[in-house]
Amino acid sequence: MYYRILILATLLLVFGCNKKKDCELPSEIADIPVEVKIERLEKPFFNVSSKEDVARFLKENPLFAERFFQGSRINSDSALINSLYGLATNKELKKLEGEAEKKFEDMKPEQEKLETAFKVIKYYYPQFQVPEVKTFVSGLSRDLLVSDSLMVFGIDFFIGKDASYRPDVYDYILDRYERTSMVPAAMLLLSNRFNKTNFLERSLLAEMISSGKAYYFVQTVMPCTPDSTIIGYSKQQIADVQHNEGKIWAHFIEKSLLYEKSPFKVNKYIGERPNTPEIDPTAPGRLGTWVGWQIVRKYMERNPEVTLPQLMAETDFQKIFNESKYKPQKK
Repeated sequence: MYYRILILATLLLVFGCNKKKDCELPSEIADIPVEVKIERLEKPFFNVSSKEDVARFLKENPLFAERFFQGSRINSDSALINSLYGLATNKELKKLEGEAEKKFEDMKPEQEKLETAFKVIKYYYPQFQVPEVKTFVSGLSRDLLVSDSLMVFGIDFFIGKDASYRPDVYDYILDRYERTSMVPAAMLLLSNRFNKTNFLERSLLAEMISSGKAYYFVQTVMPCTPDSTIIGYSKQQIADVQHNEGKIWAHFIEKSLLYEKSPFKVNKYIGERPNTPEIDPTAPGRLGTWVGWQIVRKYMERNPEVTLPQLMAETDFQKIFNESKYKPQKK
């Protein structure tokens, strides 16, 4: 069996190690001036009473309008204006907006998380410019937008289980659409800007380490965020994969999968799936990304002189793997 009954001591080891002092930023990072203001665009949007109001809303928010609605000449696009007017006056969507407003009435937690993350990023990348941060309710059409100058949270996706309407996705993905996952998900997208890869190398190991670098970026800029929140596993799944790490690794070795390049086989361990039955029916999906994260962690532990920018710029996945000396043992 993949899973074993975990004793209380194991659970305490997994979840009780994050002490408050570990979450505090060193002074050289904490003192970096960063101020995040979250602009709530759903409020003026749902107060419009005419198509002219919609056009004015778009004109007053040009960057948001161009990036979020993906149009270059949207101010004169009557089709878009008509569509948005229909959204703004839709009773059911207004109901969803009200639920989002209630859930996110106070966004200080998100503001503080973003300020922490941006301080860390600016420490490692001094040229980094803090993007504008906005929220919107789009009727579950777009959850996140992350660009060089703009970050938009589609907060209707993250209301949670009590929402009247929820994203039309599989349940195992739906579980990740919770408020606590919102900022980490944005940071994972932001990591793409810094995460360099060799696009000619598409082996499973290369994909694993590329994903692992992305998760390591998130854990660095969001200290003390639980692993479960970063990768989107439940706490029990995290406990189980940690307990069975040696067995999971043995599967990749015994099946000679590390240098497999078949997209079909690679996707079994990297892509979205409810589980990984090749290892065990109860094992979660995306196990390759989780193992890649552990490899990168070991690499950074063994090479403390390597900085975050150096890690993210490293395209030699074999070097990271070799120097990690990753080799968990079966229990």
